[in-house]
Amino acid sequence: MKHLLQSDEVESISLEVEWTPIWEVILGISGYTHRELRHTFDMDKKWSLTSHTMPKSLINDLNEIEETNFWYGLIMLQNAFSATTVQEFSNKLNELPISTFYETMLPYKSRDLEPIRIELADQYLHIESFEHYSTYFKGHEFLEGYIRNLGQYPFQQLRNLLINVIGEWFDWISQNESWEKWNKALEYEQKHNSSLDENKPVEEIERVTDGVQYLPEPTVWNVKLIPHVAYRPWILEKRTPDTKLFFYPLGDEYLVSPGSPSTELIRGHKALGDEIRLKLLYHLMKGPLSLQELSVQFNTSKTSLHHQLSLLKAAKFVVVEKGIYSVNQHQISSFSEKLNQFLV
Repeated sequence: MKHLLQSDEVESISLEVEWTPIWEVILGISGYTHRELRHTFDMDKKWSLTSHTMPKSLINDLNEIEETNFWYGLIMLQNAFSATTVQEFSNKLNELPISTFYETMLPYKSRDLEPIRIELADQYLHIESFEHYSTYFKGHEFLEGYIRNLGQYPFQQLRNLLINVIGEWFDWISQNESWEKWNKALEYEQKHNSSLDENKPVEEIERVTDGVQYLPEPTVWNVKLIPHVAYRPWILEKRTPDTKLFFYPLGDEYLVSPGSPSTELIRGHKALGDEIRLKLLYHLMKGPLSLQELSVQFNTSKTSLHHQLSLLKAAKFVVVEKGIYSVNQHQISSFSEKLNQFLV
């Protein structure tokens, strides 16, 4: 039997570096309202020193964002809009049909649950439907409560909150003397990576983000790499039904003057300059451990240890996956070399 062979076109992932000032605004809001980790952010000191200049309305809105985790919704909306200005973001949000608004805001869980998520977007007046969908995220750090909050907030009130906090944060942060410098550096980073080899998405993602190892996922056809200053030193990872988002920190070379130590060096030495954190590294060098196991070994509360581990994680000396902490051998081995390179 003869077979007719047809050479079908192979589909590949759409890969791009995307940046606009609105991404920096949203990540600033996300970082500022992340109270548990805020002490590890490069921007925390600047935020703290200038927070007294915030208008009361912005403070109130940020508190509301922190309580509800609606920063996640801002990320989902901007992914859909790719707005370049506050006005464009506001206009697109005001023009968005209500059902599309909720479909955009609701987090993706799996292909099997997509019909439920889409149906929920059309039933946005039924609070019990949000309660039901939230159960699929039981135990998640914030999404379970986030979905419940989506169902409890009146649409107009929620939309006004998102528009107001975007505009107020922009007005406040753009007064920072470094705002224009950050924007120029981020714009250059985007232009520098404007031509990516979509035939090698895994390699390109690792190169641009300086280390993210991505395993392609079913139904994900778009990958956006978004550089940032506001969320440094963290990498933030989110996804929609068809898009993966990696928010990666802008490199020190854009921000540090010659003769000045990089934030990586400063952060690393601060992380190592503590007896408990050094002991944590010593124990983790012997093998991966959970927070519970470390708590037993150190006879210390998990809350206290989590704080110490977050500093080691921010310095990239430890990594955590599914609640298990382990050392980053490469970072530990290369740290002294980076110090020598700076001093020479």
